[in-house]
Amino acid sequence: QVQLVESGGGLVQPGGSLRLSCAASGIIFSIYQMGWYRQAPGKQRELVATITSGRSTNYADSVKGRFTISRDNAKNTVYLQMNSLKPDDTALYYCNAQYRGVYWGQGTQVTVSP
Repeated sequence: QVQLVESGGGLVQPGGSLRLSCAASGIIFSIYQMGWYRQAPGKQRELVATITSGRSTNYADSVKGRFTISRDNAKNTVYLQMNSLKPDDTALYYCNAQYRGVYWGQGTQVTVSP
């Protein structure tokens, strides 16, 4: 059974930082492309960042230079370091794993507010 479990969300002030983690089980983690997506209230889910099995990364324009995705294959975990957070970053953040199938976590809430 595949499980993706996100953690690290919370309430932070504008300009602050958070690090999200996603622990995966039930998959051969190292061969999967991993990603982070987010969905704000009333909006569609959107790509935040992805990292391939070869560690190539891709970012949404809105987060370039502020967010960093990384992976630790020994821990079956993908991370999203978020710096210089803005109120527009407020959303439910989902972990995603893609190879021959697509899997999603349950999400972790990030709220950026004074």
